Amino acid sequence: MTNVADAIVSDHPDSFAWSVWNKRHPVLIKQIQDAFPYPAEARENLDALLAETISGTIQRLPADAHDYALWEEWDRGWYGGSWLSAPFLWAESFFYRRLLEAVGYFRPGVWRGIDLFGPAKRGELGTSAVEAELAALDDVAGLGLVEQRRALLLAALWGNRADLGFRITAATEGPATDLVADDSALIWSILDAAEDPVVHLVTDNSGRELLADLILVDHLLATGAAARVVMHVKPQPYYVSDATGADVLDVLRRITLAPGAAAKTGQRLWAALADGTISLRTHAFWCAPLSFRHLPADLAADLAPATLTVVKGDLNYRRLVGDRAWPPTTQFAELTAYFPSPVAALRTLKSDVAVGLTSQTVARLDANANADATGTGTGTRTAWRTSGEYALIQVRP
Repeated sequence: MTNVADAIVSDHPDSFAWSVWNKRHPVLIKQIQDAFPYPAEARENLDALLAETISGTIQRLPADAHDYALWEEWDRGWYGGSWLSAPFLWAESFFYRRLLEAVGYFRPGVWRGIDLFGPAKRGELGTSAVEAELAALDDVAGLGLVEQRRALLLAALWGNRADLGFRITAATEGPATDLVADDSALIWSILDAAEDPVVHLVTDNSGRELLADLILVDHLLATGAAARVVMHVKPQPYYVSDATGADVLDVLRRITLAPGAAAKTGQRLWAALADGTISLRTHAFWCAPLSFRHLPADLAADLAPATLTVVKGDLNYRRLVGDRAWPPTTQFAELTAYFPSPVAALRTLKSDVAVGLTSQTVARLDANANADATGTGTGTRTAWRTSGEYALIQVRP
C-alpha cells in the first residue's frame, strides 16, 4: 500500500475543517435550540459544548453513559486535548455523540429518544421539490432500461442537490461535466453477472436523498439487478440528517401516499420490507469515529457475502478511504482493498478527501477553482473538494 498520508485536522484557520467548528456548528446549535423548547439545563449544555469545541479540551462522556465503555475503546488518546488538534473525523463524530448527551437523548425523561434533527428531516418531505421528485417517476417509466438506470443512479448520487426530473434529462443527454469519476458501468456489470445478486446499501442522508435511495432499491429489485437488498442505517441521530430506521419509514410512507407510479413504488417497497426482500440493519459502528478499516468482525462478516456494497455520501467516503490528505491521484482500489466485499462509492464532494482521480481531472479542477478565486468568485485552488458541485462514482470489484 502507498505511504499513509497525514490525518486531516482542524487547527488551520483557512481550512474547511476549521470552518466546520467555527462557522457551521454555532449555526447548528442555534437551530437545535430554536427547534425545541428544551429546558434551561439542556440549553446550557449545548452552549457549553460549543464553547468547549472551539476553545476547550475534549471531555469524556459521563461514566454512567450507556456507551461509555464503547467510546473508551474507540478513543485513540484524544481526550483532554484540543478538539481542533484531534483528527477531524474522530472529533466530529464525538461532537455528534456529545450533542445527544447534551439534550438527554439517552437519559430517562420526556426528551429520551427525541430526534433533535427530526423537524428538519420531516420538513423536507413536505416540500414541492419532493412532490416533483415523485411525479417524475411517471416519466422514468417511459425510459429504456439503460436510461432508467442512469437517471436513478444519478438521483441517488446527488441526493438533494437536483431533482429527479433534472437527472432524467442528464441521463438522456450524455455524461455530466460535474461527475469527476464515473465507474457506473462496473456497478451494472457486477450485478448483471451474478446469479443471485445481494446488494448492501450503507445509507447516508434522510429526506430527499433517502427517497432517491429507496427508489433506486425498488428499481434494482423490480428489474432483477438485485434479488435482495440490505439497507444499513444509523442506530441514532447523527450528522444532522443521517438516516435512521424511523427515517426510512417516514420516507416510505411519503412515497406510498403519492399518486401515480410513485404509489406503486411505495407499495412494492412496503411489501419487500414485509417479506424480507429488503432488510433494515444497524450497528453501533456506523456511528463510530473510526475508518472502515476498523470494522468489527460481526459487521465485516455481515458485509462479506454481498455481491456489491454501495456506500453513500461524503462521511462514508471519508471512512472508506481514510480521512487523510491523500494525493487525489491515489488509487481508490488500493485504499479499499481491505473492504470485505466489492464496493461502490456514490459521493458528492463536500470535504477535503478525494482519491482515484486522473491527473488531467485534478489539473482541470484546480485551474477552474483558481480562476474563480482570482475572478468574480471567492474560491481557492482546492475549493472543488468541498463545494458540493462535483460528484464521483467509484467501484472496486
